Amino acid sequence: MDHLILRVTSKLLFAPIILFALYVQFHGDYGPGGGFQAGVIFAVAFILHAFCFGLEETKKVLPQKALTIIMVVGFLFYAGTGLATMLLGANLLSYDALVPASTHHAGQHYGIILVEWGVGTAVASTMLTIFYHFTGREPDIDQEDW
Repeated sequence: MDHLILRVTSKLLFAPIILFALYVQFHGDYGPGGGFQAGVIFAVAFILHAFCFGLEETKKVLPQKALTIIMVVGFLFYAGTGLATMLLGANLLSYDALVPASTHHAGQHYGIILVEWGVGTAVASTMLTIFYHFTGREPDIDQEDW
């Protein structure tokens, strides 16, 4: 794209979008927000980058192989937290088992952060993978056939 204003604006907006995604991610255990919303917002920053600089440039910044690894790690954070609570003798995702001696439910806080982090990373990488596959595919028919 040769539009200088859009390129500069997208460069200026990229970091605040990521920062807002992190705010939503870490605010999710105190109020509205959390992993899913933060993951989508994080993906939007890279989708904006792809719109302004091209899909190939964005794939250089965040390649598909990295997205696959991030997706698996996010799932493992979520599933691992649930498995850890079960191994500690509690129900699936009963976070109080993570810090049983706490009188202020510290396990709830730690468990929610771990689960929401897993959801956020899995959602962001999944959204970007879907975006990469849709925008990177070849059209089925030629423009003249429309």
